[in-house]
Amino acid sequence: MDWEAPAIILDARPYGEADAIATVMTEPHGAHRGLARGAQSRTRAALWQQGNLIQLRWVGRLPDQLGSFTAELIHPAAALVLDDALALSMLTSACAVAEGALPERQPYPAIFDTLLHLLARLPQAERQLAELIRWETLLLRDLGYGLDLSICAITGTTENLAYVSPRTGRAVSREAAGQWKERLLPLPPFLLHPTEGSPAEWADGLRLTAHFLTRDVFGLQHKPLPHARVALYDRVAALKEAPDA
Repeated sequence: MDWEAPAIILDARPYGEADAIATVMTEPHGAHRGLARGAQSRTRAALWQQGNLIQLRWVGRLPDQLGSFTAELIHPAAALVLDDALALSMLTSACAVAEGALPERQPYPAIFDTLLHLLARLPQAERQLAELIRWETLLLRDLGYGLDLSICAITGTTENLAYVSPRTGRAVSREAAGQWKERLLPLPPFLLHPTEGSPAEWADGLRLTAHFLTRDVFGLQHKPLPHARVALYDRVAALKEAPDA
């Protein structure tokens, strides 16, 4: 059996001297693992990097086998961000979250398509942080843990939504938060309106999605939030504290 499709490389872990066990994501097949022969060789190592878009072929004798991958490079997303620490952190975080969160071999076309466009624009770095956080909310939604940011859970108003309940994932208006606002998660405006946001808002957004990713996605698998995702938050939090932030 075999199939072919464009794929995003989410992870490639060494296997033996020259091969790797790679996890990729395609639109029709979702997250999928396979053996990438020669992936650690000098001629192929640059291809099997996180975030790269490839034309992938999978071959296996039976549908449930690990099977093997062969690939050709379409877009070298990893190489394009190597000199930008923030963009590289965003790339590794998004790939690690997708690799750890998505059930294998189940298609999530919206998650794939949005991640594909995000990776293509990562050289813009800061301008794409809001998009990365929106992608994480999409991932939560499509996995069945969507946030309800449309109306205030207490009053039903759609005005001045400023917080999210960490228990229900529902929005709360500034007026309704009252004395409980310290227990709520800040809701960055860019999740309500198409704006790029600010460093403080990006940190709030990453904190918001991290809470629900940790509890509802990785926690249910008895796994921690990926280190790359934690490192991204730390980098953005430091950016927030910068004098010109």
